[in-house]
Amino acid sequence: MVSAPVRLAAAVLAAALCAGCAPDTGGSTVPAGADSLTGPDPRQCRHLCAGGSAGAEVPALPGIGPETLAELPADSRQVLIASPPEAGDTAARTVLWERSGDGWQQVRAFAGHNGGAGWLRDRREGDRTSPIGVFALTDAGGSLPDPGALLPYTEDPSLRSQAVTAYGADYSEVFDLVIAINYNREPGTPPDDDTRPLGWDAGGKIWIHVDHGSPTRGCITVDAADMEYLLRTLDPADRPHIIMGPVDDLAR
Repeated sequence: MVSAPVRLAAAVLAAALCAGCAPDTGGSTVPAGADSLTGPDPRQCRHLCAGGSAGAEVPALPGIGPETLAELPADSRQVLIASPPEAGDTAARTVLWERSGDGWQQVRAFAGHNGGAGWLRDRREGDRTSPIGVFALTDAGGSLPDPGALLPYTEDPSLRSQAVTAYGADYSEVFDLVIAINYNREPGTPPDDDTRPLGWDAGGKIWIHVDHGSPTRGCITVDAADMEYLLRTLDPADRPHIIMGPVDDLAR
């Protein structure tokens, strides 16, 4: 049995995860339109934000260990795995897998980036690391019109001006297309909604978004064409999730 002090310590560490979707400029402040994400135990975050229970009968996924796999709901049929070789790496490879019968089939791979300071489970606001864990993907949006997304899509032209104001004209297209990662956020809301079930200090707005050729404050990136592909492919009926972290962590 886990003691109360241990549970409290886990919660405190959890209230850590945060980072931003914006280019890694080295600053510690995340302005409006940026993204940061964290929270207590990733499993608790998923239960709060993904809207489902862990699946006990999920087929094996290459490179994913039993502890990580246990966090994936049994009815999820689309999974993105975003992983670099080492915990400190900032160039992430993201692979889309879909369930076929009793197994998984690799569909497509994407190149991009993750947080500028690598990966952590007990990450904190402003540390520029990406969270490790399993998270649902339920909402999308961007500064551009809906490109045909299957996920609920919220067009918000202000996302582009927010990116320009916060990070400069070179990054004006960063938020053109985004998919919210359900870590310390309210499902069913636009990606830039500031509701944070785990509290403000846990961070928020960790997204998959358009790559800008450099590390992020915590988000995962792919190029613009791949973002369009993902938006047209990820289907709410298939309970899409993302499993993200270094290879060794995900193999647990």
